[in-house]
Amino acid sequence: MDSDHQAGQHHGRVTPGRAAPARRTSIYIEGFGHKNPIPAACRIGPLVESGSVLGTDPATGKPADTIEAQCRFMLDNVRCIVEAAGGNTGDIVKLTVWMKDRSQRPALNVPWLEMFPDPASRPARHAIVAPGLDGGKLIECSFTAYID
Repeated sequence: MDSDHQAGQHHGRVTPGRAAPARRTSIYIEGFGHKNPIPAACRIGPLVESGSVLGTDPATGKPADTIEAQCRFMLDNVRCIVEAAGGNTGDIVKLTVWMKDRSQRPALNVPWLEMFPDPASRPARHAIVAPGLDGGKLIECSFTAYID
């Protein structure tokens, strides 16, 4: 393997007849951060992928006390992140949600239906039971959006 093609490295070369790779942009929003040095989301071209989006209160940075409040904060944080990426909630394709218990679905459905009232244009959603959520988290999600 020559030095220009070491495993795991990309040097930005363009193969003749192929478009240049899209530029990656990190998305950060005020009042929402991770303990590790990672952005809230990343955009390449029209594709936006979030990291873990929590139900934290932006004023305190801590999870809300109730599942209802965590669901609202989580979806508010999703909205802020997708808007910071240059889109809106209509650009969200899928949300993956981790919750401590499936009995929490009704608490999620209320703000979900407010955010996505039209049944003909809701994003896909996948809920996964994750009893090991820690630090006061009852729910968290990640999302994929496509922004033209």
